[in-house]
Amino acid sequence: MMSDNPIHNVVRERYSGLALAQDSSCCNSDCGCSNTSLYDSILVDGLPADVTGLSLGCGDPVSIASLNPGETVLDLGSGGGIDCFLAARQVGDIGSVIGVDMTPAMLEKANAAKARMGVTNVDFRAGQIESLPVDDNSVDVILSNCVINLSPDKAAVFAEAFRVLKPGGRVSISDIVTEGEFSDAMRADAAKWAECVTGAIAVEAYTGMMQQAGFVNIQVADKVDAGKTIDVQDGMPRIFSARITASKPA
Repeated sequence: MMSDNPIHNVVRERYSGLALAQDSSCCNSDCGCSNTSLYDSILVDGLPADVTGLSLGCGDPVSIASLNPGETVLDLGSGGGIDCFLAARQVGDIGSVIGVDMTPAMLEKANAAKARMGVTNVDFRAGQIESLPVDDNSVDVILSNCVINLSPDKAAVFAEAFRVLKPGGRVSISDIVTEGEFSDAMRADAAKWAECVTGAIAVEAYTGMMQQAGFVNIQVADKVDAGKTIDVQDGMPRIFSARITASKPA
């Protein structure tokens, strides 16, 4: 069941628009639809343009995940599938990747690319990251790229992530975080929320929610000014793209 939360609806509408815009050949660097420069060029070599053209993240969670052959990987908010396809290469045919997304147009794009590339170890599923269509204790690694900031209930996201991870499993996240807080008026701007801006929270609050969910070994691997990837305006707190890792106790 899909939530009717107003934030979810606005986010779904925006990302549906971006998926459809690619069909009209207007999804380019000028409209902010592609962030492949955040990846090592060798990593994305060979991926089709309709996958790299829908690279909407704020970082590269795959490189720091240290994926191993045979692992089961889950991507929260998989979009056009770029991180799923990169992970699929690393876990190999004996591993598997699950991508969960709530936007039908993105799922359609991802599944079409999967079919064209002949990828057999990726499963794209419709769902929301606050209520994952994934079994308990079934995933070795969770990835997420600039998605959790979009959620109106981040505590639920981390609780769900903890539920589906196997004991000893780990998370590798790239996301937008802040130093300081947005005003109530800014938080109420649903359009900016959907643009990965006003849904972001302070990094201390973010990692605090992870700790409350049960995660350990939480580390902010790096933190880079996000001004090149999102629209930062006067009056906003400092906004960063951070890569965050953690694990579920064994």
